[in-house]
Amino acid sequence: MRERIWAQLPLLLPWLLLPPPLWGGPPDGRCSEREPEPGPLQPFDLLYASGVAAYYSGDYEVAVRDLEAALRSHRRLREIRARCARHCAARRPLVPPGAGPGAELPFFRALLERARCYRSCQSQRLGGPASRHRASEDVRSDFQRRVPYNYLQRAYIKLNQLEKAVEAAHTFFMANPEHMEMQQNIKNYRTMAGVEDLQLVDRDAKPHLESYSEGVKHYEADDFELAIKYFEQALREYFNEDTECRALCEGPQRFEEYEYLGYKAGLYEAIADHYVQVLVCQHECVRELATRPGRLSPIENFLPLHYDYLQFAYYRVGEYVKALECAKAYLLLHPDDEDVRDNVDYYESLLDDSTDPASIQAREDLAMFVKHHKLESELIKSAAEGLGFSYTEPNYWIQYGGRQDENQVPSGVNVEGAEVHGLSTQKMSSPKIDRDLREGGPLLYENITFVYNSEQLNGTQRVLLDNVLSKEQCRELHSVASGIMLVGDGYRGKTSPHTPNEKFEGATVLKALRFGYEGRVSLKSARLFYDISEKARKIVESYFMLNSTLYFSYTHMVCRTALSGQQDRRNDLSHPIHADNCLLDPEANECWKEPPAYTFRDYSALLYMNDDFEGGEFIFTEMDAKTVTASIKPKCGRMISFSSGGENPHGVKAVTKGQRCAVALWFTLDPLYRELERIQADEVIAILDQAQQGKHKPNINPKDEL
Repeated sequence: MRERIWAQLPLLLPWLLLPPPLWGGPPDGRCSEREPEPGPLQPFDLLYASGVAAYYSGDYEVAVRDLEAALRSHRRLREIRARCARHCAARRPLVPPGAGPGAELPFFRALLERARCYRSCQSQRLGGPASRHRASEDVRSDFQRRVPYNYLQRAYIKLNQLEKAVEAAHTFFMANPEHMEMQQNIKNYRTMAGVEDLQLVDRDAKPHLESYSEGVKHYEADDFELAIKYFEQALREYFNEDTECRALCEGPQRFEEYEYLGYKAGLYEAIADHYVQVLVCQHECVRELATRPGRLSPIENFLPLHYDYLQFAYYRVGEYVKALECAKAYLLLHPDDEDVRDNVDYYESLLDDSTDPASIQAREDLAMFVKHHKLESELIKSAAEGLGFSYTEPNYWIQYGGRQDENQVPSGVNVEGAEVHGLSTQKMSSPKIDRDLREGGPLLYENITFVYNSEQLNGTQRVLLDNVLSKEQCRELHSVASGIMLVGDGYRGKTSPHTPNEKFEGATVLKALRFGYEGRVSLKSARLFYDISEKARKIVESYFMLNSTLYFSYTHMVCRTALSGQQDRRNDLSHPIHADNCLLDPEANECWKEPPAYTFRDYSALLYMNDDFEGGEFIFTEMDAKTVTASIKPKCGRMISFSSGGENPHGVKAVTKGQRCAVALWFTLDPLYRELERIQADEVIAILDQAQQGKHKPNINPKDEL
């Protein structure tokens, strides 16, 4: 099988490691590289850490200085990496491996020369070794989600620079539309600054999307000449951004261990693995570029729509050959679109007699792009089979949206009755629950009080219960929490994963049992955490009348603490609106059941431990993430449970004073996704019970068992 992979790799190498040509030609008057700042480039992660530290210490001028510097450094680093990749690909072309003994040596020599060129180029332009700029995954994730702008907008408010706060807030909101109150926050800032008519600026907007939006604006105004100008410019910028995206994929990749089929990988497996990771990254550039920031749908169809708009715009200005080329290009991605197929027939009827319609092909820029994309797809599938990993090709060209006017040219058709393609809700949206929706089963335990069902909570598969815990149990759990909680637990150590205005702490059942065994907390209290979570599982399984066993997917004791001095004029949420097993897309009114969502989760529950805090209400919303359908005030022993899908978007209002603690529980009906730590905790409990029966101390190695 490895031979099959390597037989195909040489076919791809010119595509994989050489940047694709500038399909649409050079961009119009836009400089892709900024003037470098003097001296070595400072690592963006260190500047970011310094800015965040200054923000929390109240030094907002330093926070703004360092956060802005971090953003510039991050931008400059991307530019340098992309430029060096293009430069070295041009100067050090690869030689595909030939046949016979030693035939692969010229290829590897060229590969080493390119690597040396790339390292030298980066070191020279960065002013030092590239290794200084390798940031952690958490920091890279923050920059991808535009988190620095959230800190910036708050720091600018503290400095009374409201217009800059508006810009930063809008830039953050464009990538985080689930931030329910951020839009209102922006309106408040603009009102405070007296700039209601100020045009909102997305500081990280992708150039091709800006040009595309301008093209749509002129198209809708029937200014087709200008529309063509901007759509063509958008395509040039798109393909240039695709080149940059692909070049950045050739940088360092994350590796686990090279192990396949039980043996340590050798040279060829390691190289093949790295190439495949690069290839998948480059293949995903389609998703990266074709989706607006903050959109979680599979694709927003901007690349095909360029050609859809252009085919009609060129028709309206009388350039029928170009209209035909664009229509045929569009059909490369949507071959079954009947409207555009009809348009092709009509455009062909308008050609001069001297022009053979068959000689007019789809535009070369998209034809080459699609050919490249299909070749990548074929090789990834082959590699998946050969290297033993799972890969499913996404539908990158799903018909998500359409050109918002009559889709057919006026060839005797009544355009007033022509179909308008609106939003399509097919394919990747969160599916309807495929099990019987039942509720009202027995609560199993005495003293539990039923409060509200789904209908009373204005939703589906919801229940609110009281007295699941006694006051004594709440106090005991709260005491355990103070002894086992770790800042950022469950969120890779992030102190404030959801909002900079609160501190987040957490702990798992297994950690509680380990601390109990070591004597750092009461073993009886640690056991209570285990027992009450099992109690909650049984209640959920019984109340919703499930026909199969409900398993733990994740169990987490969590506390959110309001940070003093951070609560003035606060409009954000403690936990943004989301769904537990799909990616909520409020703009499209959809929830996409695909990674990185925990798609295997089926039911969720929250068991509250206290009420001596301000704010922190649990809320359900509509799919728009704005319209609140139910609000629940936590208190000792109260439990809210619900199905985990897009039918139940939810979040937590800001905790403005004190500490809010709860046991968060996620369940699955699929035993393959059982929580590993829970299985280990079950084994520990079994050993403890056995020891209790035998009245002797259990022989447990805490490192092994816990």
